[in-house]
Amino acid sequence: MGTRYNNKTIFRNESETYENVREKRGVPYIRQYGTPQMVVPTVGQIMGFTNVSHMWKVGDRFWKLSMQHYGSAEYWWVIALYNKAPTEAHVRNGRILTIPLPLEHVLRTIRG
Repeated sequence: MGTRYNNKTIFRNESETYENVREKRGVPYIRQYGTPQMVVPTVGQIMGFTNVSHMWKVGDRFWKLSMQHYGSAEYWWVIALYNKAPTEAHVRNGRILTIPLPLEHVLRTIRG
Protein backbone atom coordinates (compact mmCIF):
# COMPACT_ATOMS: atom_id res chain seq x y z
CA MET A 1 0.00 0.00 0.00
CA GLY A 2 2.74 2.44 0.86
CA THR A 3 2.66 5.79 2.54
CA ARG A 4 1.36 9.14 1.42
CA TYR A 5 4.88 9.88 0.12
CA ASN A 6 4.98 7.10 -2.49
CA ASN A 7 5.45 8.35 -6.04
CA LYS A 8 5.85 11.94 -4.88
CA THR A 9 8.32 14.44 -6.23
CA ILE A 10 11.36 15.01 -4.05
CA PHE A 11 13.22 18.25 -4.58
CA ARG A 12 16.30 19.99 -3.28
CA ASN A 13 15.56 23.17 -1.37
CA GLU A 14 18.56 25.49 -1.64
CA SER A 15 16.55 28.63 -0.88
CA GLU A 16 18.21 31.50 0.98
CA THR A 17 15.25 31.38 3.37
CA TYR A 18 16.64 28.11 4.79
CA GLU A 19 20.30 29.13 4.80
CA ASN A 20 20.51 29.19 8.63
CA VAL A 21 18.86 25.76 8.84
CA ARG A 22 21.29 24.31 6.29
CA GLU A 23 24.26 25.81 8.12
CA LYS A 24 23.10 24.36 11.47
CA ARG A 25 22.68 20.95 9.87
CA GLY A 26 25.90 21.21 7.90
CA VAL A 27 24.19 20.35 4.61
CA PRO A 28 24.15 22.12 1.23
CA TYR A 29 20.40 21.59 0.71
CA ILE A 30 17.27 20.27 2.38
CA ARG A 31 15.47 17.34 0.78
CA GLN A 32 11.71 18.00 0.67
CA TYR A 33 8.66 16.26 -0.72
CA GLY A 34 6.34 18.02 -3.12
CA THR A 35 2.79 18.51 -1.90
CA PRO A 36 0.81 15.35 -2.66
CA GLN A 37 -2.33 15.81 -4.69
CA MET A 38 -5.34 14.10 -3.18
CA VAL A 39 -8.78 13.64 -4.68
CA VAL A 40 -11.86 14.38 -2.60
CA PRO A 41 -14.11 11.31 -2.92
CA THR A 42 -17.47 11.83 -4.58
CA VAL A 43 -20.70 10.96 -2.77
CA GLY A 44 -20.93 7.81 -4.89
CA GLN A 45 -17.41 6.76 -3.95
CA ILE A 46 -18.05 7.45 -0.26
CA MET A 47 -21.15 5.26 -0.45
CA GLY A 48 -18.84 2.45 -1.58
CA PHE A 49 -16.86 2.66 1.65
CA THR A 50 -17.77 1.03 4.91
CA ASN A 51 -17.77 3.86 7.44
CA VAL A 52 -17.12 3.27 11.13
CA SER A 53 -18.09 6.03 13.58
CA HIS A 54 -15.90 7.01 16.51
CA MET A 55 -16.69 9.61 19.17
CA TRP A 56 -13.54 11.61 19.94
CA LYS A 57 -12.55 11.60 23.61
CA VAL A 58 -9.66 12.68 25.82
CA GLY A 59 -6.52 10.72 24.89
CA ASP A 60 -7.58 9.93 21.32
CA ARG A 61 -5.03 10.36 18.56
CA PHE A 62 -5.30 9.83 14.82
CA TRP A 63 -2.40 7.39 14.90
CA LYS A 64 -4.14 5.30 17.59
CA LEU A 65 -7.33 5.11 15.48
CA SER A 66 -5.20 4.17 12.49
CA MET A 67 -3.58 1.35 14.47
CA GLN A 68 -6.97 0.12 15.64
CA HIS A 69 -8.70 0.17 12.26
CA TYR A 70 -5.86 -0.19 9.73
CA GLY A 71 -3.26 -2.14 11.72
CA SER A 72 -0.65 0.58 11.21
CA ALA A 73 -0.11 4.04 12.66
CA GLU A 74 1.22 5.40 9.35
CA TYR A 75 -2.27 5.89 7.87
CA TRP A 76 -3.38 8.44 10.49
CA TRP A 77 -3.52 11.04 7.73
CA VAL A 78 -6.34 9.13 5.94
CA ILE A 79 -8.61 9.61 8.97
CA ALA A 80 -7.53 13.25 9.34
CA LEU A 81 -8.11 13.99 5.64
CA TYR A 82 -11.43 12.18 5.50
CA ASN A 83 -12.71 14.16 8.49
CA LYS A 84 -11.25 17.48 7.29
CA ALA A 85 -9.25 17.82 10.51
CA PRO A 86 -5.56 18.28 9.69
CA THR A 87 -4.44 17.83 13.30
CA GLU A 88 -5.88 16.57 16.57
CA ALA A 89 -6.18 20.22 17.65
CA HIS A 90 -8.97 20.53 15.07
CA VAL A 91 -11.09 17.89 16.84
CA ARG A 92 -13.12 18.59 19.95
CA ASN A 93 -14.29 16.02 22.51
CA GLY A 94 -17.63 14.55 21.53
CA ARG A 95 -17.15 15.01 17.78
CA ILE A 96 -18.11 11.97 15.73
CA LEU A 97 -15.33 11.00 13.34
CA THR A 98 -15.81 8.69 10.41
CA ILE A 99 -13.19 6.04 9.67
CA PRO A 100 -13.45 4.83 6.06
CA LEU A 101 -12.84 1.16 5.24
CA PRO A 102 -11.43 -0.87 3.59
CA LEU A 103 -8.15 1.05 3.58
CA GLU A 104 -6.98 -0.25 0.19
CA HIS A 105 -10.14 1.02 -1.52
CA VAL A 106 -9.96 4.39 0.24
CA LEU A 107 -6.30 4.86 -0.76
CA ARG A 108 -7.01 4.05 -4.41
CA THR A 109 -9.85 6.58 -4.39
CA ILE A 110 -8.12 9.54 -2.74
CA ARG A 111 -4.88 9.12 -4.67
CA GLY A 112 -6.81 9.41 -7.93
